[in-house]
Amino acid sequence: MIYLFLSIICSVSVGILLKIAKKHNNFAFFQMIGWNYLFAAVFCYAVYPPEISLSANIPYPLFFSLMILLPTIFLVQANSVKYTGIVRTDIAQRLSLIISLSAAYFVFKENFSLLKFLGLFIGLISIFLILSKGETDDEISRRWYLPFTVLAGFGVIDVLFKKVALFTAIQYTTSLFLVFSGAFMVSVFIILFQIVFQKQKLSLKNLYWGAGLGVLNFGNILFYLKAHQILKENPSTVFACMNFGVIIFGSLTGIVFFKEKMSKINYLGLLLAIAAVVVITIAQNFAS
Repeated sequence: MIYLFLSIICSVSVGILLKIAKKHNNFAFFQMIGWNYLFAAVFCYAVYPPEISLSANIPYPLFFSLMILLPTIFLVQANSVKYTGIVRTDIAQRLSLIISLSAAYFVFKENFSLLKFLGLFIGLISIFLILSKGETDDEISRRWYLPFTVLAGFGVIDVLFKKVALFTAIQYTTSLFLVFSGAFMVSVFIILFQIVFQKQKLSLKNLYWGAGLGVLNFGNILFYLKAHQILKENPSTVFACMNFGVIIFGSLTGIVFFKEKMSKINYLGLLLAIAAVVVITIAQNFAS
């Protein structure tokens, strides 16, 4: 569970960094994301020198899918936040857990105990309660596809990274390097499009923020893949604890450091999320 904890800390730190960066002038979200992948690839290369081989055994469709999905889903997420709000986008991202758990059961053929089903059920309820604000807005009906795409995108990315963790023909750190490098190249094309057609200016500030984000993103995915490798027979444990853990620590960070207000329903959801992680952990210990 230590790798899951480290992955959660890195993931929450990414959110904190983005929240701080948005307060600065000349901040361009996607430029920062693009530089992030470059630095993540460089950091990966420096720490774990890759053993690159253009072997026919490499699952190129899997790697190419992640190279394209990682930056493009970030872009969709930014637009979803802009047009439908942070709350709805966050709900969609966390509900991607449904896709991950469905894959754990139907694709990876994991056996679910009643205790694990109970933990997952409690956790899904906690997501709605934590992110619920009781607000309605008919304006978002025209943009319904944005949060839906966020949900589907992050769910598919989770499943694809699980497949990367199971691929043993090359080291998983080499797989990470290839994915990060490809994601950077895709990001460059999108950034060039924004500069040429949307008249967006290139700013060095985004380079600095992207460097910090790249280190955290590298750590997040590295520890996430390690957790999947250690718990390879129980992918639902990784999927669920990662999502619920990010919600718990993210909510506590928002309350303590950013003084964000939460309703009684939100606090109830936070307690249920903690209970869900405890139940899933107990279920995992019984299974092992």
